[in-house]
Amino acid sequence: MMDKQPKETALGQSKKAERFTSSGFILAAIGSSVGLGNMWKFPYITGLYGGAAFFLLFIVCLILVGLPVLLAEMTIGRGGRGNAASSFYNLTGNKQWKWFGFMSVVTAFLIISYYGVVAGWTLQYTVDSVIGSLGKGTNFDQHFVDFAAGGWPVFWQLVVMIICGVIVGKGISGGIEKFNKILIPGFLIILLVLMVRALTLPGAAEGVDFFLKPDFSVLTGESALIALGHAFFSLSLGMGCMLTYGSYVQKEQSLGKATVAIGVGDLGYALIAGLIIFPTIFSYGIEPQKGVGLAFMALPASFSQMPLGSLFGGLFFLLLAIAALTSAVSILEVPVAYAMHYWKWSRRKAAAIIAAVSFLLGVPAGLSVAGPLSGWTPFGKSIFDWFDFTTAYVLMPLGGLAVTLFTGYAWKRAGEEAGLTGFWYRAWMFCLRYVAPLLILAVLLYSIFIKPV
Repeated sequence: MMDKQPKETALGQSKKAERFTSSGFILAAIGSSVGLGNMWKFPYITGLYGGAAFFLLFIVCLILVGLPVLLAEMTIGRGGRGNAASSFYNLTGNKQWKWFGFMSVVTAFLIISYYGVVAGWTLQYTVDSVIGSLGKGTNFDQHFVDFAAGGWPVFWQLVVMIICGVIVGKGISGGIEKFNKILIPGFLIILLVLMVRALTLPGAAEGVDFFLKPDFSVLTGESALIALGHAFFSLSLGMGCMLTYGSYVQKEQSLGKATVAIGVGDLGYALIAGLIIFPTIFSYGIEPQKGVGLAFMALPASFSQMPLGSLFGGLFFLLLAIAALTSAVSILEVPVAYAMHYWKWSRRKAAAIIAAVSFLLGVPAGLSVAGPLSGWTPFGKSIFDWFDFTTAYVLMPLGGLAVTLFTGYAWKRAGEEAGLTGFWYRAWMFCLRYVAPLLILAVLLYSIFIKPV
């Protein structure tokens, strides 16, 4: 083992290396974490697993596991100044760690391939809401099936990948940072407008109670593991995003403060999302246990009955689209950074090729939801479900486990790079060495051997 960086530190970055500004990094990191995980997945799993009690459990998991691993990923990235694969080697000289980093690159590549499919749905529904095709009397379940069975999902997936490829191709400051500086403030404004509308609906108080007044009797062991898994997923951990972004952070940036800011932003957006969705569905008599169809089937039904429903429905799906795109950009950056280093491609070439291949790989996933490939379910899952299961429940936990073990045991200068000493350093190490690995293993074993989802 060694703590000085070997020659590979060059990692493909030019002499004039790309860097985030301090505010740009925070916004980009929040944009990465505040994706469909917060706006689509968090509300429906909260509805399924206990409402307010689940939300509190999620906060605990975020603090004990999510934030320590987030800080570890950013610290590895800035210390190693490399992509998700090379940073591990740059910090220790041990080539075995490269493979764990490479696993994160593969994870990100697989995620962006099917994430673009869901992001495309949000664009279609934004258009549908604005033009009024999601009006009162629509069979919303059938509307989604008809849409997913046609060719439009492939078109919108292509649009998403073109947007992401162009933004990533423009670089860190000129592309990713500028993109997030425009979209994240706009995202917050739309959130607040929708929250005010939702909280002023008749019967909204019942939805607020469901979301904010805990009943701990409804919690189960499964709720705890789902909350832990989502704390991991919501911060974009285990897929190399925060590690890659960390490599573009200025040395003077406080990673500890950045971690807190990102965590607060992630939690704040989840809170506001809940205050939009639950008051809305309770106002119109829709059960919160709707599951994955909450955003694309249940909520359109609510908006269709609401005064100015086309406007507010359009704003909601525009919100989902922004969340999806900011996350998709960060995910695409992971394999692009890897390709720039290992194959010596220019940024624009890497972004174009990776985006194109990701699109092609994602097409079968999109067509398996309700399209011509929906009847093919090897081992009981569609292609789309296999993408989701393999990445979210196997590869991401494994990637996060590697980060905790590397930072907690293999790399001796982690505290120095993170800027932590005394109590905070000891608390961080305790979480990384003992708490996070055990809990991540519990999620991994549960997902694979107890209840594959």
